Amino acid sequence: MGFSNILSLCGGLGLFLFGMRYMGAGLELAAGPKLNSLLEKLTRNPFMGFLLGVLVTAVVQSSSATTIMCMGFLNAGIMDLVQAAGVILGANVGTTMTSILIALDVSGLAPICIFIGSVMQMFCKKKLHKHIGQIILGFGILFQGLHTMSSSMSGLKDMPAFQSFIASATNPIVGLLVGILLCAVIQSSSAAVGVLQALAMQGLMPIYFAAFLICGINVGSSVTPFLSSIGAKNNTKRAAIIYCTYNVIGAIIFVPLTIFTPFINVYQLATTNTVVQISMFHITFKLVTALVLLPFVKKLVDISFFFVPKKVHESAYRFTYIDPKQIVAPSVTTRQLYKEAERMAGLVRENFILAAEGMLNNDTSHADEIRERENVINFLNHGITDYLIQFSGHNLPSHMPQIVANMFHLIGDLERIGDHAINLLEKTEQCVQNNLIYSDEARSELQTIYETDLLLYDRAFSGFLCHSLTEEDALELNHMEDEVDNLTRQSENNHIARLRAKQCSTEPGIIFAEALHDYERVGDHANNIVRIARKNAQISGGIRPPVLSTDMP
Repeated sequence: MGFSNILSLCGGLGLFLFGMRYMGAGLELAAGPKLNSLLEKLTRNPFMGFLLGVLVTAVVQSSSATTIMCMGFLNAGIMDLVQAAGVILGANVGTTMTSILIALDVSGLAPICIFIGSVMQMFCKKKLHKHIGQIILGFGILFQGLHTMSSSMSGLKDMPAFQSFIASATNPIVGLLVGILLCAVIQSSSAAVGVLQALAMQGLMPIYFAAFLICGINVGSSVTPFLSSIGAKNNTKRAAIIYCTYNVIGAIIFVPLTIFTPFINVYQLATTNTVVQISMFHITFKLVTALVLLPFVKKLVDISFFFVPKKVHESAYRFTYIDPKQIVAPSVTTRQLYKEAERMAGLVRENFILAAEGMLNNDTSHADEIRERENVINFLNHGITDYLIQFSGHNLPSHMPQIVANMFHLIGDLERIGDHAINLLEKTEQCVQNNLIYSDEARSELQTIYETDLLLYDRAFSGFLCHSLTEEDALELNHMEDEVDNLTRQSENNHIARLRAKQCSTEPGIIFAEALHDYERVGDHANNIVRIARKNAQISGGIRPPVLSTDMP
């Protein structure tokens, strides 16, 4: 095997990997949004998650892509770890589709597929037709790469070193280690199995040795999710452990089965084609392991919690739903952003309530809590803004830039309402320190404005989440904001009248007037959210409305 053969092998492997990913990307572009919706709706139990994992991975040709979708749904709170585990089991089975395609031996169609796919990519106008062209082109490139790899390996049979390597086929340790190393280098279990099938096409890979290599390849495929989970959220790490546990248990089942039983003879009786035998063993490994573990999904989750324990007190200065190190499919990322914005809105709401009621009751007992929560709000403001900037730099669907712009404005308005809550707290502290008390009339007016502000805020943000705020709803909320303005002006006039009648002193009167300004500005920012919600409703992005949370993380 000369230098030119090595170059051909590397080139063929490159074509194979590129074709597989290009075809998968085309399939995901053609069907991705529908697959995302299916994953969200049909993963309510592990078995349905398993079936969806098989389907989605068979379409996108990548268990990693399916696992990343799961991570996004986990972070967005749409899916729990048990549901994600079911999908991960299914993804491992679905990834065998590449080996099935290779076993069908349609490499003779590669040139015509490359031609048809290229023509469709260059000349079709409709996006769907272009995506189909990408699928066909990727399919052709994959098999052209496989043919190139197989041809370049023909000289291996005459190499003493390779003959000696194959002679070690009776040693399962060698097979496992080589399989792990091969997959760790290529970073794709489908491609690694494809290399074995390319060798088998030249009669260089006996099924007995291939079985151990496949066990090693599947264990080695855990390297990628482990690397991607470094520095990630705990649930992402747990999902990586579930993925690894699945493949290690599979190896524990099939290595002894291959050594101590005539199990491998079944494949030889079924067909004399080693390429097909390799595909059959790969499918058996994945499917049997999944079916064995599916009833014990909760135990897999328990194992993941053993290695990554749940912390009793998680830091509030972290993101609950978005992962700054990872941006997934736009639809998933949007859901994560909405959930993180919902969390921020809940914190702002809680601060506004405590600050406003503290002002009504001359109570500063929650001052430390309010300030700590304000720090978290500021952290989320900066973090979500940075994430939005990063997200906006990606290739987004046509409607998505406006949603991103709306989110920018929303986060800014939430942060400003949080600032006004701090202003109210500081005014209450000033009153308490100087023994200043508002008149009953002043407190009643403040309470009316505060309650109107809070109702406006709640309805505005709910409308933002639901994407369903009608023109009539927006008009009603605009009138509510006008009512806040009118109440503020009326309170200012009443305040001046009380000062003239000497019913209240000047110092608390100044603080009262400043507080009215804060309440009026809260109404303005809440009304800004109404306008943003109306824009979202017009875009009609189809985001499922989550329940507004007011809990401190």
